[in-house]
Amino acid sequence: MPIGTPMKKSIKEQARLLAAEFKKTAIERDKDGGNPKVERDLIRNSGLLNLLIPNEVGGMGKTWIDVCDIVRIFAEVDSSLAHVYGYHFLNLTTPYFYGTPEQTAFYYRKTVQQNLFWGNAFNPVDLNLFATEENGCIVLNGRKTFCSGSSDSDYLIVSTVFKDTEAPLIAVVPTKREGIKVNNDWNHFGQRQTDSGSITFKNVPVYNEDILAAVPPNKEFLKVRSTIANFLITHIMLGIIKGAINEALQYVSTKTRPRFAQDSSAVDDPYIQRHLGQFHIQYKAAESLILQTTTIFQRAWDNGWNLTEEEKISIQNSIGIAKAFVTEAGLDITSRIFDVMGSRATSNTYRYDRFWRNIRTLSMHAPIDYEIQRLGSWTLQNHKNYHDSEEDK
Repeated sequence: MPIGTPMKKSIKEQARLLAAEFKKTAIERDKDGGNPKVERDLIRNSGLLNLLIPNEVGGMGKTWIDVCDIVRIFAEVDSSLAHVYGYHFLNLTTPYFYGTPEQTAFYYRKTVQQNLFWGNAFNPVDLNLFATEENGCIVLNGRKTFCSGSSDSDYLIVSTVFKDTEAPLIAVVPTKREGIKVNNDWNHFGQRQTDSGSITFKNVPVYNEDILAAVPPNKEFLKVRSTIANFLITHIMLGIIKGAINEALQYVSTKTRPRFAQDSSAVDDPYIQRHLGQFHIQYKAAESLILQTTTIFQRAWDNGWNLTEEEKISIQNSIGIAKAFVTEAGLDITSRIFDVMGSRATSNTYRYDRFWRNIRTLSMHAPIDYEIQRLGSWTLQNHKNYHDSEEDK
């Protein structure tokens, strides 16, 4: 490389530069809610929306490990942007699960060419959207809720059923297609800028090329799609925890008053040191679990349609364990950071409560009680082989 030639930034360096920009306005945007249009455009212009797209169709050819690295970097300062960024890949890869190879390549190429952001109207438990056939054309009418990333998206992944037969329909529909109204009605106390509100569909046409109807060669791998949201949420939560601890460390070092006369600063307070030590232990344990799970998930992704039932169960269990642990650790740490920072840190100037509010909101996506019960049931059914399980090797 000639002297003086600037080195190309790594994807992590790009992500950290973006995160630094996001941090400048994170507190105000948490107050305002709504759509982070400016910040989403910064992500668009960075090229990082193409991270997981294979090289052969113009993408960066990276892995879920790389995606999750960036999700955590964003989540340290703004978990809403981490959420819509991670879910972009959940939606972008849906044609790979349900569509033909030609459809997958088409949407990948178009995403690269136009820096497209993907949103969703997929929520499978919301049964208020229906498809009907009218004059040989399929039309959608009704409403979907919890449509994360929908505002300012370019494509929506839509799941519904036919009204008469209840046959499922999964389609890719441009967000700006006539009859689609993104209601911008997300006003929850956490994840304030994830655009996770509702979408109304009024006589929205669905064309043959929009429909994802390929027959999957392996239903075990198809089930991996349903685990991706929880998988991403573990990384978002881990990033939130790191961000909360970093803020607590900064505050204690610069603003917290010492409680005892013999201490020159709050940094010398053994009570504060003990709490921060506990936070560090919880964080490192969660990090270890989640990074181990990410390796297992990437292995499953690489196996693709050759995935076995045993491997599918392994990834489901790993994600379940990681989510249960990081949820409990995250709720604990983000509520107890005030124990080390002191009462002045509760001022709305700082909005440090946003870390707890965001984790609490994320925790309600597939609550961990059900995951823990499922793991308990699996353990009971497999107790004879429990000590020989893959996790124990």
